[in-house]
Amino acid sequence: MSENNEFDDLIQEIEGKIQKDESEIYTERTREEAYNPKNVGELKEPSAVGRITGPCGDTVQIHLRIESDTITDTKFITDGCGPSIACGSVVTELVKAKTVEEAEKLTEEDILAVLGDLPDENLHCPVLAINTLKAALDDYRKTRSLRNQSISE
Repeated sequence: MSENNEFDDLIQEIEGKIQKDESEIYTERTREEAYNPKNVGELKEPSAVGRITGPCGDTVQIHLRIESDTITDTKFITDGCGPSIACGSVVTELVKAKTVEEAEKLTEEDILAVLGDLPDENLHCPVLAINTLKAALDDYRKTRSLRNQSISE
């Protein structure tokens, strides 16, 4: 029993140090979004999907459900670091209820406005999230164009 308590104490000590270090590097909002991200997963029968692997090796995939040119639902998955998770969570929240045209205007600065500053080594994370969103919107336009072509033929 004593060994388990020592092990648990060691784990708690390590977790405490990690959280302290993270709080010195990342904003509270970034940590919250990384540890409790919103809209994680995949949509059944999405209207569009974008998937990009960034130069850091992180892959982000965004699913969109679009009805009458308005984004009604969105999900994301990533194998990335905490800041990539946070950026994926924020971008999916930012696009909900936006039109496709409004979503196309989002930038990495919009994500940073929500999260606050990121360290220089993580500034590629909001860029990756925005580029993945744009890939999903491109997929939507292509799919819609093909659907419209089929209807007119």
